[in-house]
Amino acid sequence: MTKLHKLSGKFLGLIIAFGLGATASAQMTINGAGATFPYPIYSKWFDDYTKVDPSVRFNYQSIGSGGGQKQITAQTVDFGASDGPMSDENLAKAPGKILHIPTVAGADVVTYNLPGSPALKFDADTITGIFLGQIKKWNDPKIAALNAGVNLPDQEIVVVHRSDGSGTTYIWTDYLSKVSAEWKQKVGTNTSVNWPSGLGGKGNEGVAGQVKQTPGAIGYVELIYAIQNKMPYADVKNSAGKFVKPSVESITAAMATAQIPEDFRFSITNAPGNDSYPIAGATWLLVYEQQKDAAKGKKLVEFLKWALTKGEDMAKNLDYAPLPADLCERVLKRVDEIKM
Repeated sequence: MTKLHKLSGKFLGLIIAFGLGATASAQMTINGAGATFPYPIYSKWFDDYTKVDPSVRFNYQSIGSGGGQKQITAQTVDFGASDGPMSDENLAKAPGKILHIPTVAGADVVTYNLPGSPALKFDADTITGIFLGQIKKWNDPKIAALNAGVNLPDQEIVVVHRSDGSGTTYIWTDYLSKVSAEWKQKVGTNTSVNWPSGLGGKGNEGVAGQVKQTPGAIGYVELIYAIQNKMPYADVKNSAGKFVKPSVESITAAMATAQIPEDFRFSITNAPGNDSYPIAGATWLLVYEQQKDAAKGKKLVEFLKWALTKGEDMAKNLDYAPLPADLCERVLKRVDEIKM
């Protein structure tokens, strides 16, 4: 082999190696962590977005809203995710201004494990009584009065709740605090509370699993987890006195009543209106207004704009309610304020 051929071979090897290195470095990973409530739709978004921008991969850890808030505050992730808005106290701990970017809304449903999976109805008093540990049997007169004709067993109720810091819990306890002064005083509203009774499960997945394997159990999960696991879920009496089934339509009805402030931290539990499902809530992505890494920040902004337009179209198929068009416009303007 001539010297020229040897040199040509070396250069070719360098070009190939450089090309492979460039491809590898072009693959940017954006890290996020937090809520399990929107995990099914976020997984779909992150997967589909790789077709829109193949240079980006999202690594999302579904660890609960409490974890998402902690990690974005500590800047160990590029974005957090939470179904409960951050408190003023927690926002003050962050090294910069954190923006709340609402994405979709969903429902906390009352799911249970009873023989024959009967269709049940609950009201605020009954749900509060069960989760305070005051209503202990399935054939309690209060449950029976709401469910005429249903054969309720003489069986102990086993309450299942979240064991981790959770936005699903925030929505649940926000609702109970609005409908029960006793709950508000004894337990309150938070992503994590001191439960009066029951077993803990990690994530929406953990609660769904515990309810499914525990006869007589009752718990709360995001709607899609009940649907995916083929679990029954109850109609709940709303503030207008109507029993409403959790659905995209009844979540949308609740969202339509919301008074949404400039910082986008809002609640839609116990919403007014005949068609509103009462235990509904939005979920947020948490991002810094001033991005530390300009390249990642640019890619994150591009993704957020896609999610708030094309991504919203996927919400209904996964049993989430998309944001109203006027709210999407407001949120897109906020995304434009993110600085690199």
